[in-house]
Amino acid sequence: MLAGLAFKRRWQHRRRAAGKPCDRPNIVTGANVQVCWEKFARYFEVELKEVRLREGRYVMDPDEAVAMVDENTICVAAILGSTLTGEFEDVKRLNDLLAARNRRTGWGTPIHVDAASGGFIAPFLYPELEWDFRLPLVKSINVSGHKYGLVYAGVGWVVWRSKEDLPEDLIFHINYLGADQPTFTLNFSKGSSQIIAQYYQFLRLGFEGYRNVMENCMESARILREGLERTGRFTIISKERGVPLVAFTPKGGEEGASLAFRLSSELRRFGWIVPAYTMPADLERMAVLRVVVREDFGRPLAERFLAHVRMALDALDDEARGGPVPRMRVTIELGPAAKGSGEEASARVVKRESVVAVQRSVSVAGGKTKGVC
Repeated sequence: MLAGLAFKRRWQHRRRAAGKPCDRPNIVTGANVQVCWEKFARYFEVELKEVRLREGRYVMDPDEAVAMVDENTICVAAILGSTLTGEFEDVKRLNDLLAARNRRTGWGTPIHVDAASGGFIAPFLYPELEWDFRLPLVKSINVSGHKYGLVYAGVGWVVWRSKEDLPEDLIFHINYLGADQPTFTLNFSKGSSQIIAQYYQFLRLGFEGYRNVMENCMESARILREGLERTGRFTIISKERGVPLVAFTPKGGEEGASLAFRLSSELRRFGWIVPAYTMPADLERMAVLRVVVREDFGRPLAERFLAHVRMALDALDDEARGGPVPRMRVTIELGPAAKGSGEEASARVVKRESVVAVQRSVSVAGGKTKGVC
C-alpha cells in the first residue's frame, strides 16, 4: 500500500510538472498477484492491468508486462515468490526490457518488487540472483517478517532505494512525543512485540542461521515433491527454485479438479489443512493444492503427511468404486498406571462407534433432494 502510494504521488508530480493530466494512473502486475495489490488499486483509484496466465506459465510474463505499460503506468509490480506457486518472477529480464522501453519513450516507468516471501529466501539461497537494488529500475521492495523472517504475524517493511523515491509530502512530522518523529503509515497504534522478535531473530540466527533454516525448508519441500510424484496422481506446478512450497494439481482434467477439493476435505480427518483453490482467469479449470514448508516442518512431518495423502487417496478411491466407506470411531481414555505395573500410564477403550455414511433424503426449500449424511 505505502509503496504504491509513493509511486502514484511521484507519477503525479512528474505529470503536473510536464503540464499533463494525472487522473488515470495504472499499475501493471501479473494475474497471480496477491490480493493486497487489488486492494491498493481499488482503494486508491488506480487501474489494475493484469498480465494473464496460461498453461505452463503461472507468473507474469515480462514481455507481455512491458507491452502493457503506457505513459500512465506508475510502476510494474513483480512478485518474488508467487502466492499461488511460490515461483520467482524474472525481475532481471523485466528491468532490461523496461529500461529499453523507457529509453524509447522517456516515460521512466519504475519497478516495485513484492518480496513478501522471497525477500527472506533469495539472499540466503540464491545470492547470485539479481532481483533487488542491483537493478537500476527497482525503486522499492517490500518483505514480510511474519513469513520467512520467522516472526509471528504482523511485521513487514517497505524499503526505498533512496530518499528521493519517497515523496516528502507523504511524510508527516510529529513532535508531541518529545522529538521530531517522521511517520508514513496506514496503521494506528500497535504493539512492538513483532519488531523485538525480529530483532532477536536477526541477532540469534545471523546470516548463516537463516541460510541453514532456508536450506532445511527446501530439503523438506524436495521430500514432499518427490513423494507426491511417486504416487503418479499429481502434476507438480511449483518450481524447485523459489519459495519452499509444493503446489500440485491432480491429473485427469475436470475429474482431477474435483479430486483436489475432495482430497483437501479428506486430509482434514488427519488434522491437515491443505488449501485447494482454482487458478486465476483463463486457468479457472485448474484446481491446485499447496503445502507451504516452514521451519518446523521437518522430514518426519513430511513423511507423515505423505502417508496420510496415500491413505486419503485410498479412501477416496474406495468410495468411487463401491460407495460410502464404513469407518469406526474409537474413544480411548488415558488413566494413571496400575500400582506395581512399572508402566507410566494405562489406556482403555471406553467407546466404539460405527460411523457409516448413508443415503438420506432431506428437505430443501420445500422439495426433496438426496445427500450424504
